[in-house]
Amino acid sequence: MGDSVLSGPLWSGRLEGGLHVDVLALSQSLDVDQRLLPYDVAASQAHVRMLGRQGIIAAAEANAIVAALETVVVESDATDEDVHSLIERQLVAALGDTGRRVHAGRSRNDQVATAFRLWCRAHAYRLGLATAELQAVLVARARSDGSTVLPAFTHLQRAQPVPLAHHLAAHGWALQRDVQRFEAAGRSADVSPLGAGALAGSSLPLDPVSVAAELGMSGSFANSLDAVSDRDFAVDLSYACAVCLVHCSRMGEELILWTSQEFAWASLADDVATGSSMMPQKKNPDVAELARGRAGTAIGRLTGLLATLKGLPLAYNRDLQEDKQGVFEQVDATIGVLRMLCLAYGGLTFNAEQMRAAAADGATVATDVAEALVRGGMPFRDAHAEVARRIAAGERFAAPTPEEAIAARQGPGMPGRVGEQLDALESAIAATKALSPPIP
Repeated sequence: MGDSVLSGPLWSGRLEGGLHVDVLALSQSLDVDQRLLPYDVAASQAHVRMLGRQGIIAAAEANAIVAALETVVVESDATDEDVHSLIERQLVAALGDTGRRVHAGRSRNDQVATAFRLWCRAHAYRLGLATAELQAVLVARARSDGSTVLPAFTHLQRAQPVPLAHHLAAHGWALQRDVQRFEAAGRSADVSPLGAGALAGSSLPLDPVSVAAELGMSGSFANSLDAVSDRDFAVDLSYACAVCLVHCSRMGEELILWTSQEFAWASLADDVATGSSMMPQKKNPDVAELARGRAGTAIGRLTGLLATLKGLPLAYNRDLQEDKQGVFEQVDATIGVLRMLCLAYGGLTFNAEQMRAAAADGATVATDVAEALVRGGMPFRDAHAEVARRIAAGERFAAPTPEEAIAARQGPGMPGRVGEQLDALESAIAATKALSPPIP
C-alpha cells in the first residue's frame, strides 16, 4: 500500500512553500462543510465504484477505497482545509497510494456541488415533513376547537365573522404552498454534477449517468460549466425556507396579538411561554417573537446568497465557499421554528367566549345586511350606502347572528364549508408523509 500521506492542500503541487497562516485560516471551511461528510462519502463511493467498473482503477482498489470511506470521521483536532481534503487525507493514511486514486476524473468543484446537492435534497424532504407536522397540529386544533366564532380582519379592523377552523385552515393552506416549494427545491437539487470535473470534464472514460443513478438522482448534468457553477438549487431551498418563515412570522404575530390582554383570545401553555427577570406578573410569547424575528434573518440570508452569486463569471469561484453556511442556518432555523409553532399551537387555550363577543358586535354582519337588501332588489351600491349610513348613526344589527352569517357562505373554500377544507388538508398532509426519503 505504501506509507505516503498528504502533506499539504490538494492543490499545493503548483505552488512552492506553505500558505500564509492568515490566508489558510480565512480559506478553511471544515467547521462549516463537515456537515456534508455523509453525502460526500456516498458520492465518493459512487464515483469510485464507477472508476472500478470503467477500468480506470483496479476493482480491488475500488473495493478497498469504498470500504475505507465507511470509516472516515471528522476528528476533533482536524485542521484540513475542508471536508473533501479530510476525506482524501484519511484515505491516503489508511490505504497509501491506493487512497490517492479516489480523485481520478474528479475535482473538488464537482465533488462539493454533488455533496451540497445531496444535502439540500435530503433537507428539502425533512422540511416538507416538518411543515406537514405543523399543518397536522393546525388541523387537529381546527377539529377540536374550530366551531368557535371570531371576527376575521382586514387592516386589523374587524371585518366578517368566521369559524376558528376557517382561520386555522388558512394557515394550513399557506403551509401547503411551502410544502410544494420544498418539494420543488428537492427536485432542483436532484441532478448530479459528478463527471464535470473542475469545469470541462475529463478525458478519462467516466460514466456520469451511472453515478447519478446510483445516487438516486434524476439525471446527470447537461453542461459541465453550468454543473460546477450552478447554485440555483441552494437559492431555491433558501427561498423556500424564507417564505415558510414569513408564514411562520405571520402566525407568530397573530399569537402575540391573540395572547395579549387587549385581545385575550388565547393563552399559551406555560412550557412555551417565558417570564420577566424583573416583573413577576409577565407571561411572554417569546416563542412567537422568535418565529417573527427569525424570518427577518432568513430574508437576509437569501439576499446574501443572491448577492454572492450575481457577479460570478463562469465557472467555479471561491466565493461559492460562502454558499453553504447561510443555507445550513436557513434550514436549521426553519425546522426549529416549525417545531416551536407545533408546540405553541398544540398547547394553546382559546377563549371562545371572548372571540365570539368580538364577532357578535353587531357590525361584523353589516355585509350580510347589505346583501339581504340586494336580494330584495336594491342595487348593491345603494345597499352599501344604506347600511353604512345606519352603522355611522350608531345602529348595530342583531340579525343575522355570526353563526347564521357563516352558514350562508357555502361556496367552495368559504367558511360554511370548512369541513371540506380540513379533509383536503388532511389528504395533502398524508401525501407528504407518504413520500419516500431520498437516497443516500
